[in-house]
Amino acid sequence: MGREALASQGELGPLQLAWLGDAVWELHQRLQRCRTPTKTQHAHAEVVLEVKASAQALVLERLDCLLSDPEKDLVRRGRNRAGRGPRNGDPGAYGAATGLETLLGWLFLHQPARLAELLDHLKENDP
Repeated sequence: MGREALASQGELGPLQLAWLGDAVWELHQRLQRCRTPTKTQHAHAEVVLEVKASAQALVLERLDCLLSDPEKDLVRRGRNRAGRGPRNGDPGAYGAATGLETLLGWLFLHQPARLAELLDHLKENDP
């Protein structure tokens, strides 16, 4: 994926991609919980822990070494558009989470195989 491919995503901006990527990440987390029989209430609580900004920031750290320069650029663009986030939240974690979501949204639309590759890596290397 070259810089041109990332630059041509003109139909959606970084925050729109992040909004979409947030849904992709939550759906991924829900699907992971569906694979193991559990009470819905317990699964929901687990998903909430995984979709908060601090958890997403850690996911981005785990993926960083696998990302290409254009992917890192897309993360940076999302992070830079994030704003401060919630009043009592960590702005750095919020920015990193928005960067991750931006990447996930872009990959969902343009390179689903790469998205699956990164999500599989997380599953196989779950700490």
